Order: sequence, then C-alpha cells, then structure tokens
Amino acid sequence: MNQHNQTSIKITVADPSALGLFGLAMVTLVASSQKLGWTEGTSLILPWAFFLGGFAQLIASFLDSKHNNVFGTTAFGGFGLFWLGVGTTWLIQMGAFGENLLANADAKQLGIAFIGYLIFSVFMTIGAMETHKVLFFIFVFIDLLFIGLSLSSFNIMYEFTHMLAGISELLIALLSFYGSAAAVLNAHFGQVVLPVGKPFGIFKKQPKSENKKAVA
Repeated sequence: MNQHNQTSIKITVADPSALGLFGLAMVTLVASSQKLGWTEGTSLILPWAFFLGGFAQLIASFLDSKHNNVFGTTAFGGFGLFWLGVGTTWLIQMGAFGENLLANADAKQLGIAFIGYLIFSVFMTIGAMETHKVLFFIFVFIDLLFIGLSLSSFNIMYEFTHMLAGISELLIALLSFYGSAAAVLNAHFGQVVLPVGKPFGIFKKQPKSENKKAVA
C-alpha cells in the first residue's frame, strides 16, 4: 500500500513597504528640487524616476501581492507605473524619440493624465485612512501634488500651482523617508521605534490587539 504524504510549505515574504516608500521618497525628493528651483532640467531626474520611482515601487507592489494586500499592491503598482510614464514623457519632451514625436506633444494631455491620477489618489487616500496616519498624510500631499500638476499643465495660476506641486512633493519625500525608516526599524527591533499613528477607525473597526500592531 502506497502512502502519499502531503507537505505544506509556507514561504514568508518580508513587508515591502520600506522599499516602496524609500523609492517614492527618493524620486519625489529629486523631482521637487527642480520644481522648487533648486536644480535645473529633468535629465538627471530620469534615473531616479525609472529605478526608484518606477522599479522599486513595482517590486514592492509584486511582493505586496504575495501578502494578499490589495491596497499596497495597487498603490505601489499605480505609482510605480506613474513614474515610468513621467520619465518616458520627459524623454519625449527632450526629443529623445525624434522630432516628429516631440512636435506632436500636447502638454494638456499630460494634464488630463494628472487629473486621472488625482482621481486615483483621492480614493486611495480614503483607503489610507485605515492603514496608518503617516501613509494617510503622504496621500493627502499626493492629492495636493496632482492638483498642482493638473492646474499648472493647463497654465492656471501657473506660478502658484507649480509651487504647490513642488512643496507638496517635498513633503511627500520627507514623510516617505520617515515611513520607510519606521517600517525598517520597527520590524528590525520588534518594537515601536518610530510611531506611525493608528488607523482612523472610521470605515474599519479593528480589535485593540490589531490597533497595537498597526503602529508598529
């Protein structure tokens, strides 16, 4: 008589939030420097847009999917693809793909894309209310960033809206660095080193034990 033993293998995947937030922090820090007038041009933003803004967040998205985390998968995936799109747009605007493509570029189409991402960001902000407060405020400033980008793309109060985008992007970077540090250090030391704030508990009521984990 043959006996078939079934063995279950559990693969543990590390929380990718630290990597995703670090990627977001790096690209928004470098990009905000150009908007705020500290640096010029977009050529040397491209590597950070593709590798940190794009690939790092896409890796985090893929790993979050293994956690069955719909919110994290969608957030990191959506914004990772955003930065790949923005980087490609800058290449077109620089003429890297030829004069014909550049001649047919309409900045208002970019503005429409920013409006689409504003819509995406708004409903993700609602979702972020039940993650932790640092992530929630990152999304609030992402909302303000897309408002600024959308309006400046249509030359509506350009100086103000462009500055709004730059300041919002810088604040996204600072909060994302903090969130990334918290995700690494809190997990590494097994205790709350950098608090991130409890979920608001408006849409999703959590047991007290889960609330304690949420700030870790």
